[in-house]
Amino acid sequence: MKMRVELDVHHLTRVEGHGNIVVRVRDGKLQEARWDVVETPRYFEAILKGKHYTMAAPLTSRICGICSLGHQLASLRATENAFGITVPPAAEKLRLLAKHAETLQSHALHVFFLAAPDFFAVPSVLPLVETHPDLVQTAVRIKGAANYLAKEVAGRAVHPVSLHVGGVQAIPKDLRALRDAMSHALEDLRSVVPVFQQIELPDFKRETEFVSLEANGSYPWIGGNVVSTDGVKKKEEQYLEVTNEYLDKHNTSKWAKLSRESYAVGALARFNNSSHRLEPEAQELAKLLGLQPVSHNPYHNNIAQLVECVHVVIESIRLIDELEEMRGEPTMCEVKPVKGQGVGAVEVPRGILFHHYTYDAEGRIKKANCIIPTTQNNANIHHDMSDLVEWSVERGKNSQEIELLCSMLVRAYDPCISCSVH
Repeated sequence: MKMRVELDVHHLTRVEGHGNIVVRVRDGKLQEARWDVVETPRYFEAILKGKHYTMAAPLTSRICGICSLGHQLASLRATENAFGITVPPAAEKLRLLAKHAETLQSHALHVFFLAAPDFFAVPSVLPLVETHPDLVQTAVRIKGAANYLAKEVAGRAVHPVSLHVGGVQAIPKDLRALRDAMSHALEDLRSVVPVFQQIELPDFKRETEFVSLEANGSYPWIGGNVVSTDGVKKKEEQYLEVTNEYLDKHNTSKWAKLSRESYAVGALARFNNSSHRLEPEAQELAKLLGLQPVSHNPYHNNIAQLVECVHVVIESIRLIDELEEMRGEPTMCEVKPVKGQGVGAVEVPRGILFHHYTYDAEGRIKKANCIIPTTQNNANIHHDMSDLVEWSVERGKNSQEIELLCSMLVRAYDPCISCSVH
């Protein structure tokens, strides 16, 4: 009897938001494989219309509780580009430090608490508390260190209050304590490497286009050109020529495409485009875990997230040392609103986030556009899933195994579904 598979997963667990997996295999032939986003649309761009520039960043940080710092940084950059503002060097370093806090917060949450249960064949992190208590306790410490860094630099661990148009409120008073926290986090990250060396990820590959920012001489986080593994290179303000959003009848989130039917953003995309810019220890970790560019295995995104954790912690320590030498330097500059428009691009944990505002002369928003990483990833998840199901059937996987592989695939992308539905 030839294989028959009927999967209807409503809603997938251990992801943010509501998404469904639908798979139909008849007589060993794929009939249908879909990733459907069914979250209710949210209209943040409409909410922003008419708002004063001072309200844009605080409002958009509420789009997401996981990457609220990234939304705020993209919003600030868009506004500052519209007004022609360049923030002081100390503010640039503080913002990058805040960005690293968010990356560590989010990656630690995903890798250790949401994805790790799949690696150990358990339904949630709770059984790991009993079977792998050291791993869970280490993960809690790493997440706590990231929250502490975000709080001290941005004023709060979630929905920051110290970042403003024109700069950052102040350099934290106790940088030594922050440095100690990051040093301990680095030791904790090193301690979990043997665990990840033992993990066997599915050996599935689907060639796709990877899109990320390209920073000037460093690993990309805030601003820069947009590049892809297919050779595309666009300026930050040309983001619409990259994203090319369109509608799918099964999804409340838009889809995006560039050179192919879809593309991917996120940790693996950043690694594939800029791995040579990682801190040396992070590069060595990637090699140790078998991650090399250009990887077309979507499950490797979780490995890239762990590699990025090591990178951001090491760079955070260096930034803290540099900020200690910059005490007394200004962290804010004068702000005068002008009529114009600006784009802000930031690499949040799940990939490139774009904010685009048009302002009137009084500094009120006339038009806003936000394009979210998961919006850009959803089409790629969908097309990955079709190939994955066929790959699984060819290898004789049963229905239960296929469901697990499809669920792991979606979780590998670390989707933020509620963010994506604009």
